[in-house]
Amino acid sequence: MSTQKQLKVTLVRSPIGTRESHRATVRGLGLRRVNSSKVLVDTPEVRGMIRKVAYLVSVSDA
Repeated sequence: MSTQKQLKVTLVRSPIGTRESHRATVRGLGLRRVNSSKVLVDTPEVRGMIRKVAYLVSVSDA
C-alpha cells in the first residue's frame, strides 16, 4: 500500500443537517467527528466520495 499515492482527508464541518447520503459518505470515508483524519489510498472511488462531500472535508497529500 505504500507504493500507491495516499490522501489525508479531514472532516472540517459537522455533517449534522446535511443529506443522509452525504452523512453516509462521510462515514464511508472513515470520519467520525470534526477534525478526525484518515489516510486513504488515492483511487477513483475515494476521489468521487471526496468530491461528493467536498464542502465538509479538506484534503492534503499524506
